Amino acid sequence: MTALRLLILGAHPDDAEFTAGGVASIYARAGHVVKMVSVTCGDAGHHELSGAVLASRRRVEAAASAATIGATSAVWEHPDARLLPTLDLRWQIIREIRTFKPDLLLTHRTNDYHPDHRAVGQAVQDASYLVTVPTVVADVPILKRDPVVAFLPDRFTRPNPLRGDVLLDISSEIERVIDMLACHESQVFEWLPFNRGTLETMPREPAARRAWLRDWVTADIRPRADRYRNELVAAYGTERGMAIELCEMFEISEYASPLDAAGRARLFGWIDHGYQPQR
Repeated sequence: MTALRLLILGAHPDDAEFTAGGVASIYARAGHVVKMVSVTCGDAGHHELSGAVLASRRRVEAAASAATIGATSAVWEHPDARLLPTLDLRWQIIREIRTFKPDLLLTHRTNDYHPDHRAVGQAVQDASYLVTVPTVVADVPILKRDPVVAFLPDRFTRPNPLRGDVLLDISSEIERVIDMLACHESQVFEWLPFNRGTLETMPREPAARRAWLRDWVTADIRPRADRYRNELVAAYGTERGMAIELCEMFEISEYASPLDAAGRARLFGWIDHGYQPQR
């Protein structure tokens, strides 16, 4: 099979891993090309560090995380917590899409809790279709057609809950997802526990920290499978669908290429039909 190209455009250096680490791992393990982009530099996501010091640390963490699965990463320079869907950002995203030429692009929905997430989702939505227009960002060759664009999973229900157009069993990928997330030490072992009021109980020993992280991540992901159980059964059949513990789901954007039967088979069918990861 010709190598596919997966581009994940997240707002912060750990967004791709938290929301699409499973599919990124599956794609990379199968020899496809995976790139994870953080649109902001992440310079606000900490309780003690900020600015250039934090941004530098998070860039290193992002690169280490991507390397664990053989992917590449890029961290752009936009300030954390101050992102807006400006024309300049739209132009930058058009350049990235045209240059990388993804078959599948994953990004945030526009009704997400974080303003940076919403801004990225809006900018990708605004860039869709325009990647095919020659007079827009004329210095970069156009794409003949949009990639398939899908929204990353979230738990928000207003004004609209996420629609599970694609559901993937990632139960066998959880250790590789933990490998990636553990590289983001400033976030998973420092900032997010502080933000959630659990920093004082954070284990100090590396193995205990990893076990804590695994428990936290699986507890966060597992309700998705229960919430979308009927859809999982429809996608995988009763026996496997009922047994799936961890899944990722994505909603297909109406602003880019539709996911027709041929596209579904090309982008996901090889995963659903007999794909067995090699440990």
